[in-house]
Amino acid sequence: MRSMTGYGRGTCEVAGRRLHVELRSLNHRFLEVKLRLPWGDPAIEQQITQLLRTKIDRGVVTVSVRDEGGAAALALKVRVDLALARGYVEALEQLRQALGVVAPIPLELVATQPGVLAAGEALPDSELLWKALEPGLSQALDGLVESRAREGAAIAADLKERLASVERIASDLRTLTASAPEQYRARLTERLERARASGVDEQRIAQEVAIMADKLDVSEELTRLGAHLAELGRLLDQSGPQGRRLDFLTQELNREINTLGSKSPSAQCAARVVDAKAELEKLREQIQNVE
Repeated sequence: MRSMTGYGRGTCEVAGRRLHVELRSLNHRFLEVKLRLPWGDPAIEQQITQLLRTKIDRGVVTVSVRDEGGAAALALKVRVDLALARGYVEALEQLRQALGVVAPIPLELVATQPGVLAAGEALPDSELLWKALEPGLSQALDGLVESRAREGAAIAADLKERLASVERIASDLRTLTASAPEQYRARLTERLERARASGVDEQRIAQEVAIMADKLDVSEELTRLGAHLAELGRLLDQSGPQGRRLDFLTQELNREINTLGSKSPSAQCAARVVDAKAELEKLREQIQNVE
């Protein structure tokens, strides 16, 4: 079992500069990747996401790549948009002729127009850039997975304690509900004896007890409750992403407990149902952190 929160870091060298790679993850229903890169390259962004999907199933993962410091900066490369520059020259020439200006158009004026000159980092192509970045990213990803596994182990231990508590409550409910029909029979007999001075109709009592016993029967709910608890315990001992299945099971457990509460024949049963709901809510909150 793994948590959806964690942290990992790694380093790599790209075009002569040492870079620091950090991965941070938080809870989320699905996998969402957020990239903070010093360059814009759709091919690299896609490869980063694909690599994360090989080891991460759920969570918001933020990928940060930054200069670690102390290393030489990448050389700047100045790019010239010749087509755009020619367009500016033609437009300025038309303007010069229309206004009757004799002086020629200075090169400095053309060069300062937006988009004519642009400076950027002299990065290698996408394939070489990925080969340089992948070791640092893989190192950070391994650290992230290890971090999530450590936190997941702590969550699993807490979930097992909560599960044991719910199992104890379920055992108490089995005991308390087993004698419910006989308790109802005694109460009904007492009421009828007070109402009738001439005696009690035993057949009528038997009919009323049979009807109420059917209404109070929670054997199916207890059976399903036990099955869900057993399945939850089995999942806690398995590896791999189990968060969605655990979340579904807590919903089913809560449904059975609610039904038991509506059929509770005594104040003792009602109290234990409330205890079970409290434990299930704690279970549900912890499971929201499970991948």
